[in-house]
Formats: sequence, C-alpha cells, structure tokens
Amino acid sequence: MNPPASLLEGLTVRRFLAVTALCAAAALAVLRLFYNTYWDLLVSALCVGYTSMLLFTMAGNLRHRAMPREAMQVLAVVVGSFLGTVLAGIVKGRDVSQMFHERLSGVMITMGLGIGVGCVVVAGLILREKHARDQARILRAEAERHQLEKSVLEARLALMQAQVEPHFLFNTLANVQHLVETDPPGAARVLESLIRYLRAALPQMREASTNLGRELDMARAFLEIHQVRMGARLDFAIDVPETLKVRAFPPMMLISLVENAVKHGVDPCCECSSIVIRAREEAGRLRVSVADTGDGVRPKTGGGVGLANIRERLKALYGSAAHLVLEENAPRGVVASIEVPA
Repeated sequence: MNPPASLLEGLTVRRFLAVTALCAAAALAVLRLFYNTYWDLLVSALCVGYTSMLLFTMAGNLRHRAMPREAMQVLAVVVGSFLGTVLAGIVKGRDVSQMFHERLSGVMITMGLGIGVGCVVVAGLILREKHARDQARILRAEAERHQLEKSVLEARLALMQAQVEPHFLFNTLANVQHLVETDPPGAARVLESLIRYLRAALPQMREASTNLGRELDMARAFLEIHQVRMGARLDFAIDVPETLKVRAFPPMMLISLVENAVKHGVDPCCECSSIVIRAREEAGRLRVSVADTGDGVRPKTGGGVGLANIRERLKALYGSAAHLVLEENAPRGVVASIEVPA
C-alpha cells in the first residue's frame, strides 16, 4: 500500500468545486420530491458527495491485485454514499439509530441517489482516464516510432557521408608518388594540401553538422591538390563573407559540389577553367554555390550519384526546406547551389 500522502493524490480544489456544483444541482433537481428545504437537501448531498469523492480518490490511488481499480472505485462510491448519509444525519443532529428505523426510507433514497449519481460520475471519470491512457500509449508509440526513424536516418546519413569519393585519396597519393620523381617541390605542396584536407574532412565525416568555414577549408585544400596536378588549367576563388563562415552547414556537401565541378567541368575541358565558391544570405536562407566555366554537370543529367546523394541528405535533414539547384553558368558551365535555412 502507498503511504497516506499518496492516497490523496488528485484531490484537487478543482475536483472539490466540481463536486460542490454537482451536489448543488442534484439538490435542486430533487427538491420537489421531498418535504425538506433546499438547504437540508444540500447538506445531505454535500456530505454524500465529499465522502464519496474522498473514498473514490483513495481507491484510485490504491494498488490491489485482487480487485481491479475501477471496481474498487465503484465500491468506494457505494460505501461513500452510505457513510455520507450517516454523516449528514449527524450534522443535522439526528439520532443514528432513529435514522435506520423511522427514517429508513429517506436514508435509502438519499443513498440511492448518491450511488446513482456517483456511479454516473465514476463512469465518466473512468472513460476519461481510459481515453487519457490510450492517448498516452499512442504518444509513446509515436515517440518510439520517431526515435526509430531518427536512428534509421542517422544510419543512412552516416552511410551517405561515407560514400564521398573514396578513390580521391588513392588518386592523390598516386600523383604524389609521380611528383616525387618528377617534381619534388610539387609533391611537397600536394602533401601539405592533402594533410589540410584530411584534417578538415575526417572529423566531419563523423558529425551531423559543422560550419561553413570548415567546409570551405576542406574545399580549398581539395582544389589546391588538383591545382598542382592540373596546373594552369584550373583556377579557383572563394568569395564568402567572414560573417557567414560561422553558420551551420551540413558536412561533406560542399566538397561534393566542388568534386563534381572538377570531375565533370574542368577535367573534360582542354582550356583554362575556373571554379568560384560563393555564399550569400537572403530572406533567412543561406545559399552556397559552386560555379565552373567548364563542361560542368549539365542540369538535364542531374549530376549522377554524387548530387543524388546530396538531395537525399538534404531531404533527410531539412525536409522540403532545403534544395539543390542546378543552373546554366553563362557563357559556359554550371552553377550548383545548396539552399538551407539560415
């Protein structure tokens, strides 16, 4: 059994006021059926109502395996109606033994009314509590479902982030091996850029979010590596205000745009090409773009697996609030932009 203090849990002022109003209405409703005054009936109704409410609350807080909680509450109303009727007689100054002999009919009517009204109220409360429990179960099930979806989403994001062109590292190391024999200073520059790239990239592959400045550091190191390999064929610039570099940005997406610009824009082009990274904030949205002047990722092709990967990750992270946009870059090339809420 719970300690006494817990037996009265739920006995609120609101419940007292509700019972008082119900007793006042019940006394008025049966006034024509008795010779008693309204105040006499009200005293009886209040004694029955308060006693039943007290026992009903205590029965609801008890934990008894032999009897269901609802059955205990109905029993509490019956006992409360009897005790409340006796209490009403005592309050009115009547002899208890006389109540059950000369005034037995009045006592039975009072008890019957108390039990009837009490059972109706109990039924309403039980239905309301059942509805509340059902709602709580639904909310728990929804919370568990959302938690499961979140876990699946995190696993998908981790898998997609791990798919960011792993052969880039091996290609770079192969270039370093070649440069060691033909251009040792160039090999040193490539290794220096590769170290900066890995320092920026490796931690972010394990994170759900980062900032734009760290993504730019990784993109710069990536482009420096390819600039050593491609020489004058590749030129790049980064036009991003310092205030935007601290803004949150999903990891490994900017580097995917840069990698696509190099692979599909600059590499197939025999002329000198450029890549420009820009970031702007307008109307509460952060737009980060990568523009190339090469063949580019043509909008009608959609950009292949890399950009499809970005679209999936944006949808998983932001729903419909983020977009990947591909546009023509006049006079030649493509502008690939990521828009996310700022």
